[in-house]
Amino acid sequence: MTDRAYRAAPPGALRVEPLGELTAIFDRRSMQTHLVVSPMPEILNAMAGDACNAAALADRLAETFDLGGADDARGVLAERLRELAAMGLVERA
Repeated sequence: MTDRAYRAAPPGALRVEPLGELTAIFDRRSMQTHLVVSPMPEILNAMAGDACNAAALADRLAETFDLGGADDARGVLAERLRELAAMGLVERA
């Protein structure tokens, strides 16, 4: 499967509010609120508005977090990127 690149929402489009173990993400464009858990907020932060694929995202997150095996992390991150795309919080670049 191709490691697709995605781009996070533009600055100001999302309001992110931690709520204990949950994080509320309000998308000003769609007027929808999403309740997510880690690692979704960390993924959005690591994307920082740049287009990146799961491999690049794994490299960025590995600077801060212990991701274990790189291949396993890439597969999991590819899934999370697809989930974020389904929610409309990231889009294909």
